[in-house]
Amino acid sequence: MRTAGLVVWLILSLSLAGCLEGPTVDSDGLGNTTEDELRLPVWEIGHQWLYTFITPEFGEDSARLVVADVRTDDGLFMLGISSEGEAQRHAVINHNPFLGRVTMDGLSVYENGEPQAVFDFPWAVGNTWQFRLLGQDWTASTDNIYDGEVTVSATSSEDHTLGYVFSGREGFIKSLQWTDNEGVDRLEMNLNQKKTEYTGDVFFYRAGDIHDNLYLENDQEIYDTFLDEGYSPNEAWDTLVWYLDVDISQQGGSGSLSIKDHQGASPLTRAWGAGATEKGSFGTIPSTSGDHSITVTLRGEGSSVHLKVAGALVRSWTL
Repeated sequence: MRTAGLVVWLILSLSLAGCLEGPTVDSDGLGNTTEDELRLPVWEIGHQWLYTFITPEFGEDSARLVVADVRTDDGLFMLGISSEGEAQRHAVINHNPFLGRVTMDGLSVYENGEPQAVFDFPWAVGNTWQFRLLGQDWTASTDNIYDGEVTVSATSSEDHTLGYVFSGREGFIKSLQWTDNEGVDRLEMNLNQKKTEYTGDVFFYRAGDIHDNLYLENDQEIYDTFLDEGYSPNEAWDTLVWYLDVDISQQGGSGSLSIKDHQGASPLTRAWGAGATEKGSFGTIPSTSGDHSITVTLRGEGSSVHLKVAGALVRSWTL
């Protein structure tokens, strides 16, 4: 009798333990996926995800995305970066679509001022939907769900492909890959770590592209301009962010760059000798409404300077 009682007790204990973990969806080949992992995750201030980003133009860098604010009045999360330098870098490179405003009702991200439903909660295999992201109009479908991970594939009207995995257990994207119509991987995004209760500063640079040009070797000075019109007619940018990729020829190469605002100030000047490189450097200069002039000199076959400038509105939080 004691043996039989012990067996009954063990069966009841295991049953109760399963109930405490929540219902598991296993009848449709979804593995150990719970109902909660299919639903909209609950984000809180201090939730954080450490990602690696890879692009062909700018190589590999990492960023820790942090829920910095919960704005219940307008139904938005504010998602920032733990490093101000990385916030500046991402503002001018502009390859991280998951920054700034994110809607609370579906984790929709913003493109061209409109929320885009990148995710389709509650997840179900076979669902299809549309959204715009990374400059493309996508048609997406949920291909597979297994052990709390949702696999989505999408194609764009320009024959680009997008594939990503959403982790119901981590509450955000686990991996993402965007490939263009020439087979080039334009963006890879991989989750390294998920944590909660972040403490420290968080930054978000809401940016707008102002200038992007590649200058090549020339026997004469190269002149160019860009216009700083501010964020709007009534609001200036808080700052301008610049980004440089420089490669100067070993054989008789040299180069220089200067930017002057309409008041004659030179907030950015650079000079390089033979064989010099400056890959992925960035910084800020003051936003001064009006025309800015650019002067570039480049000597030596193969010498090049790639200059990008973006305007930014700066937000910061201390958690």
